[in-house]
Amino acid sequence: MQPRSNKRQKELARLERRKEKDERREQRKKERAERVVPEGEDPDLAGIVPGPQPKVEEEGL
Repeated sequence: MQPRSNKRQKELARLERRKEKDERREQRKKERAERVVPEGEDPDLAGIVPGPQPKVEEEGL
């Protein structure tokens, strides 16, 4: 194996991974912009029910 060809292959693989990451980033950015968020509702807290939580049944005791 020639060191130059290995180096070139690594460089091409690195460029390909970077291109894929950039495409995924753009896709997420596009999806985030299209997402509908209800007015007055924090997206981090959406679907959380306040109050006491149900007890988990312990098995084997």
